[in-house]
Amino acid sequence: MNKSKITEWEIKNNIGILKINNPPQNLLTEPDFININDLKIWLTCNNIKGLIITGEKKTFSAGADKEKLFNIAQNQNSILKNSLIKGSKILKYIENLLIPTISAINGICFGGGLEIALSTHFRICSTNSFFAFPETDLGLIPGLNGTIRLPNLIGINKSLYMILSGEIINAEKALELGIVDYIVPKNEALDFSLNFIKKMTENRKIDVINSVIKSLNNSKKMNLEKAMKEETKMFCSLAIKEANKIYEAKKNIN
Repeated sequence: MNKSKITEWEIKNNIGILKINNPPQNLLTEPDFININDLKIWLTCNNIKGLIITGEKKTFSAGADKEKLFNIAQNQNSILKNSLIKGSKILKYIENLLIPTISAINGICFGGGLEIALSTHFRICSTNSFFAFPETDLGLIPGLNGTIRLPNLIGINKSLYMILSGEIINAEKALELGIVDYIVPKNEALDFSLNFIKKMTENRKIDVINSVIKSLNNSKKMNLEKAMKEETKMFCSLAIKEANKIYEAKKNIN
């Protein structure tokens, strides 16, 4: 088990599990909750085919440590701003990973915790999960790009109500809104996520996984013609690799 700041991680069958570990509420003591260089090294050096983010024990994350946050804001505002920028870069890095990513959610998923969850491809929660952006109750707004990712997922109107009202919603409502993709029995979110990601990656080569996600990302970031051209390039590159392997295998037999 490796550790970085308030997180720890392990690998199960080529699937990385990143756990927020600051019980009982798994508060984020700072926006840059993990050392991004440690994360990059861990992901790139272990042939990891998928990433699951979860929380220790019964909570995903209740968000920021408010007392620490306001203390930094009052005395070291430049440090707070820098930490937020770093935190945003971490979530952008996770969002752009070329492997499937899942947030396995139990219990509370508030504020910064929800912003972390929004950076993954899928959100799988247990029946006892609750979601909210409570920042406006504190005179704040979400600070790790929650106001950007949430409307991209559920639309402006629903996001406006959820963020300004600070309303706490349960798992069923989160599924109805489209915030989560699946609801599973209590304490089964991690196991379900492992099986779910296994179905996508177990018999797939890492370059195939990377190419699928890259092409899907291109469909959002590029115009149609350019995205199609990039898909063709990736297909040809993969085809050449497989053809060369077949040729080498036949040559060795002969």
